[in-house]
Amino acid sequence: MGLIKYNNNDYRPTTFRHFVDRFFNDDFVGGAAPSFSPKVDIAETDKEFEIQLHVPGMNKADFKIDLNKDQITVSGERKFENEKKDRNFHSVESYYGSFNRTFYLPDVINKEKVDASYQDGILTISLPKDEKRATKKHIAVK
Repeated sequence: MGLIKYNNNDYRPTTFRHFVDRFFNDDFVGGAAPSFSPKVDIAETDKEFEIQLHVPGMNKADFKIDLNKDQITVSGERKFENEKKDRNFHSVESYYGSFNRTFYLPDVINKEKVDASYQDGILTISLPKDEKRATKKHIAVK
């Protein structure tokens, strides 16, 4: 007896966005290579912006980060390791394939100090603010 994944409806989108994402990301016969869009968290402090991409199972060398004028593009590929030594896959729910995410940057970013690190399945890109451009001014109401 094999392990069977229980799901009373194999395709039930939880949101309309999920429905649209799945429609455009599903492979069609003769279609392109599989792709996915990693989940992203973006945070801001007084000193920097931070972008975190959730991409477990990848290596540092699998990422390409390009910084152009007012955009940063992160791309990569997570390969599906289908080794059939002593096991047959009945279900694969992890995402694999190529991805490409582009983010528009505000003018206050110091592009010379952008840094990236990868740890525990999370790619973190630090985008420091340029202190000269990021000055805040308080205006008193008269």
